[in-house]
Amino acid sequence: MAAPPSLADPRRESLWGGPRAAFVAILAGAAALRLVGVQYGLPFGNLLNPDEQSIVPRSWSIVHGGGLDPHWFDYPTLLIYALAPTQLGQDEPSYLAARIGVVVLAVGAVAATWWLAQRAYGSALAGAVAAAIVAVETTNVAYGHMAVTDVPLTLGVVVALALMVRGPLELAGIAVGIATAFKYPGAFLLAPLVVAGWGRWRRLAGAVALAVAAFLSSSPFVAVHPGEAWADFSRVSRLARTGWLGFEHDHWAGIAFVAQLWHGLGPVLVIAVAGLVAALVRRSRADLVLAVFVLVYFIDLLTLHAHFDRYVLPLVPPLAVLAARFRALAPVTLLLLVIPLAFTIRDDARLTRTDTRIVAAHWISSHVARGATIALDPSTPEVIGYRIVRLQLPGPGRPTDPQRDIGRLRGEGVQYLVVSGAVADRVAATADRYPREAAFYRGLTGPVYGVTSGHGLFGPWVRVYHLQP
Repeated sequence: MAAPPSLADPRRESLWGGPRAAFVAILAGAAALRLVGVQYGLPFGNLLNPDEQSIVPRSWSIVHGGGLDPHWFDYPTLLIYALAPTQLGQDEPSYLAARIGVVVLAVGAVAATWWLAQRAYGSALAGAVAAAIVAVETTNVAYGHMAVTDVPLTLGVVVALALMVRGPLELAGIAVGIATAFKYPGAFLLAPLVVAGWGRWRRLAGAVALAVAAFLSSSPFVAVHPGEAWADFSRVSRLARTGWLGFEHDHWAGIAFVAQLWHGLGPVLVIAVAGLVAALVRRSRADLVLAVFVLVYFIDLLTLHAHFDRYVLPLVPPLAVLAARFRALAPVTLLLLVIPLAFTIRDDARLTRTDTRIVAAHWISSHVARGATIALDPSTPEVIGYRIVRLQLPGPGRPTDPQRDIGRLRGEGVQYLVVSGAVADRVAATADRYPREAAFYRGLTGPVYGVTSGHGLFGPWVRVYHLQP
């Protein structure tokens, strides 16, 4: 990626170093925000984001004789392959090394956003503003700490859009395939690809064919196990559309996802929406490519009942570029970034603290005899040296886990039960939907240990119960 061109004002170049210095400063700031707290929840791999446990051990297995076939297709396999080099020389899966790899990709997404804005609107100022927005956007920074697929997908989206705006259509098609190989929603890039290739049907057909080839090259075992891949993809899609624990009483998807964008961008979202309207009025090639992707992707979000903040991440860079199109508003836009930056710094500060669940794990290791049988709520650390019974996560349309019964747990020889507010509080908030699960938590009395957030700790409350025979 070429370095940004110089601005016309030589005084700005001499006093501040010009756009090259701004480019480096923005990338350095983006890296710093994502590196602070990157060790949170370690050595356990399911405290910051449980999906890390699905990806990092598979990356580790590749470079330790496990082969390239993941036999798992909840996500495509490109990120698993991309993180495999970070696991070289590791005796066990290294979540820290994998997270640092994602930090590199996250900083790359910031740089690519500058590139996209310059190609779209021909201005280093637009590039700087757009890159600064993505650098501090709260949700992007949060997921930049995690070895999961969302930020790599965002990078793929930005590169593909930049190539559609100004570049060979065939390269744009390859970028679409690579983005989709990070995460399936990258396929929505086909809509702006059609816009970019409108009227050039032969080249468009070639670009689509290259997109398919790039996807299959990056996730080859999707073609080897099409039935298994389709079953996993369908199950994940169905769960997203059915909903997830914690979203049962949420607003309509349109309101919920706009709220997620507002949380990450703050008032800059208003400027971005104004940029979207201007793009639909002006309708240059760049305008249409950006606007079509934003609209098509957001329309798909309206079909979901699980309103995770990470789902809006692919929208952040194109919205940042649309906000950056207004040169006259650049100072206002940059000033408004103080708001998401403040939220980001607050979240980073929390990640420098010790997770409450790690403290609970240390207590168990010190006070519970090795070999005991322990039942664990989801998102609690798996302690070593014990027989573990895992409770299933409740959710809309899911049957009640029969293990969520004190008498049954005792009958199966379970001696201790570890529960966490990460699940119990969400069940309590929707007790009308989960009466049996809520009754299970209400029936627990007299914990032998408990820990809550505060005094240098961060995370959900955790309680350990001794299940007397």
